[in-house]
Amino acid sequence: MTSPSFQEWTFARAGWWCVLLAVACGATGCSKKAQGGAETDPQAIAVNVEAAALQSVPDFTEYLATLKSRRSAVIQPEVEGQITRIFVRSGTRVAAGAPLLEIDPRKQEATVTAQEANQRARLAALEYNRQELERRRQLFAAGVISQQDLDRAQSAYDASKAEVDALQASVREQKVQLRYYTVTAPAGGTIGDIPVRVGDRVKTDTVLTTLDEGGELEAYISIPAEKAPEVRVGTPVEIVVPQGQAAIRAATTFVSPRVDDATQLLLIKASVPNSQGRFRNDEVVRARVIWSEGERVLLPITAVQRVTGQTFAFVAESDGKQTVARQKAVRLGEIFGNRYVVLDGIQPGEKVITTGVQMLADGVAVKTE
Repeated sequence: MTSPSFQEWTFARAGWWCVLLAVACGATGCSKKAQGGAETDPQAIAVNVEAAALQSVPDFTEYLATLKSRRSAVIQPEVEGQITRIFVRSGTRVAAGAPLLEIDPRKQEATVTAQEANQRARLAALEYNRQELERRRQLFAAGVISQQDLDRAQSAYDASKAEVDALQASVREQKVQLRYYTVTAPAGGTIGDIPVRVGDRVKTDTVLTTLDEGGELEAYISIPAEKAPEVRVGTPVEIVVPQGQAAIRAATTFVSPRVDDATQLLLIKASVPNSQGRFRNDEVVRARVIWSEGERVLLPITAVQRVTGQTFAFVAESDGKQTVARQKAVRLGEIFGNRYVVLDGIQPGEKVITTGVQMLADGVAVKTE
């Protein structure tokens, strides 16, 4: 096999260079002519831009809030004893006064029975003393007995009557106590979890279940003490809901007169409508306390670049020959939807670059798509 001549080798090498050059020019846009014949920089980076515009947005701070109901009750027994019956299940809707649980009433029933028997005996004694007093009065009127005898009969009657009155009050009290052995719903609502079982012994501090009536809730929000001068009754509050749904607007109804000395947080409350049952008692949600409302520039999240703790954005500007990216330091507020609220750094009308900011540097040529 003969070696290729120098001329053949030169032509082959030149052909390979032409192929490589054509591929490179196709990949990097080496053509100096854009569509329509305009001159473009082959190194320009393609980006999307958006004109910055003022939009009505609130100046707010977002906190965690706990929703609580004023129409919710923790059910605890008034007496101690062993549970003998449970009449309801968790999640059941009950009316006011409906029986929920029964605590063994037999001991109390025996107490009531004994008290009633004692009362009947005292009533019989009272009747005897009443009759005796009446006879003594007649005898005293006839001059047969002395005033002292009449006074003793009167005293016996008065003492007997006082005993009967005391027993009647005791019987009433014991009967009222007997009613506590059947735990009833204080209002209409939905039964929560029932952690106790038949046979459990309960005390007056045992939680039997919960009862929620539903309806309006209160948002408990703790804000830093330095924000106290900015909040007052009526300050707007928004409850953040899943994306795609409108935030629920509420108003501050209570501002605590004092700051928690341990946390230096100030408690405020806001009434939250809940007619559709979207929220639950004790649910933790995100709440925005709105300090003021005005017009601000909103910046897409994709337009923000963070470098060594500082935030920047790029705007597209013309230097007279081409369009270049200019890096601008920005001061951002809270996130509103999927955009940052711009506090400083971007002016209305500037063309903000929204894509490819990781590949940009100040002064780099760009082309908009």
